[in-house]
Amino acid sequence: MEQKSVTIREYSPADKVSVMNLIKLNTPHAFAEEEAEDLSKYLNEETELYYVLLVDNEIVGCGGINFAENKTIGKISWDIIHPDFQGLHLGARLLKHRVKVLQSIDSVQKIIVRTSQIAYKFYAKQGFTLKYTAKDYWAKGFDMYYMEYNGV
Repeated sequence: MEQKSVTIREYSPADKVSVMNLIKLNTPHAFAEEEAEDLSKYLNEETELYYVLLVDNEIVGCGGINFAENKTIGKISWDIIHPDFQGLHLGARLLKHRVKVLQSIDSVQKIIVRTSQIAYKFYAKQGFTLKYTAKDYWAKGFDMYYMEYNGV
């Protein structure tokens, strides 16, 4: 990423079209068709902390944080990187940003991610350990991989 400006900022509703475009660009390889509707609902009603990653002021990635069990569990959610920008360590940068945010919250005791067989190796490289899987959880052919962060 030579000479390119990379920034991470909080999501705003004005970003929704760009974020929805990111899921389209990653369907059907990384997401099932029906997940776009789930993401739209999430952005409208369920975001707690959500971020966009920009390269030269263009949104090329996004990812969120949600909480469970009285804010003792931080959940990494809805990570998406534009296909043209995958493999450039931007996903890792966005993930590390959110892990840092979660580590700064005193009540958070565990960080988890629920992902698929397509992305679980990425999270394993970033310090997450696979705990269990559930077949066809997200959609047919998209299994759920439940992982916990080791703090590596």
